[in-house]
Amino acid sequence: MKLDTRALRHLAAEDWRVLTAVELGSKNHEIVPTALIERIARLRGGASGVHKSISALAKVGLIARVKEAKYDGYRLTYGGLDYLALHTHSSKKVVYSVGSRIGVGKESDIMVVADHTGTQQVLKIHRLGRISFRTVKSNRDYLRNKSSGSWMYLSRLAAMKEYAFMQALREEGFPVPEPLGQSRHTIVMTLIDAHPLRQISEVPDPAALYSELISLILRLAEHGLIHGDFNEFNILIKENKTTNEAGEDTITLEPVVIDFPQMVSMEHVNAEMYFDRDVNCIKRFFQRRFHFTSTQPGPFFKDAKKRVGKGGKTRLDATVEASGFTKKMLKDLDAAIREKGETRTDQNSDDDDDEDEEDEEETEDDASEDEAGPVVIGGIETTDASEEVNDSMAELKV
Repeated sequence: MKLDTRALRHLAAEDWRVLTAVELGSKNHEIVPTALIERIARLRGGASGVHKSISALAKVGLIARVKEAKYDGYRLTYGGLDYLALHTHSSKKVVYSVGSRIGVGKESDIMVVADHTGTQQVLKIHRLGRISFRTVKSNRDYLRNKSSGSWMYLSRLAAMKEYAFMQALREEGFPVPEPLGQSRHTIVMTLIDAHPLRQISEVPDPAALYSELISLILRLAEHGLIHGDFNEFNILIKENKTTNEAGEDTITLEPVVIDFPQMVSMEHVNAEMYFDRDVNCIKRFFQRRFHFTSTQPGPFFKDAKKRVGKGGKTRLDATVEASGFTKKMLKDLDAAIREKGETRTDQNSDDDDDEDEEDEEETEDDASEDEAGPVVIGGIETTDASEEVNDSMAELKV
């Protein structure tokens, strides 16, 4: 679904209370009984006021009535969850206005937003279940007793996990966007003026860039982590220009790593598979795109495992667990990611070009692509991140 902020300014305080009541009721009910919504909202206008707000929220698609339900009730939609998250970001002064969508993919949407100073930022909205998670069966542990709300639950977990890892990595000096806020299934982070590796057709020194990326994989391992999806979609390349005393410009390339919901510990049961996959993704891409093949074998998981925590390196897998992202949450999300990986393996061919075409066909972006092709942020199809935001940005009403 596409985020539509037009109704934000028209919601009254009572509407927000009722929308929040539906969210709270969703924790234990697939369809929240109307009577329960009334009890949780506790509006001064009583039942009539609640019904008025329910009607207003349903009209703009923030809640929905389920046909043929056994009782009168409503469920929270992704649109309603989007509004609640934006409302929280706004109240915390993290987001002041919402601009255009710059990316859409199988599992997330990317929006340009701005704070009160006008500084542009990125809002990432996780939408697990959109395409690649649809085959996950409802009898899985992480879906049990959650039914249709399970995708929202997993989307929340994905956002929580990504935000926790971004914070931990940023504090250790890794080249990642700065996380600014997280609410429900959304994350606000700094806007990176860079292009994805997938879009880069030529680099001055492929060997140097390859070495830097492999070093990042090993550096993550030293801190007990494996990215899990370390590929050309999730690596941005920044161009840093410096001028020497003679007035000559020098451009250096700086990789920035993004997209962390699939990050796992070096102690994970499938750690070696994830580690090897990350390494091989980089090897294959550099062979195909830059015709570069490293003369050095590896790196190998068994060697990387020996370096975990060496030299006083902080175990970031333990840090994230201590941040509140519990083992139960990790288990739930990991099960979904495992299923997604199996689905992706079954559906995609070994031909990288065919895989790219499938990704483009499945993307829901209704914007036409220009000749230069899309820029990829967070593994999704996007337009240029430096593109100006619409002049008519929708102000959020707190």
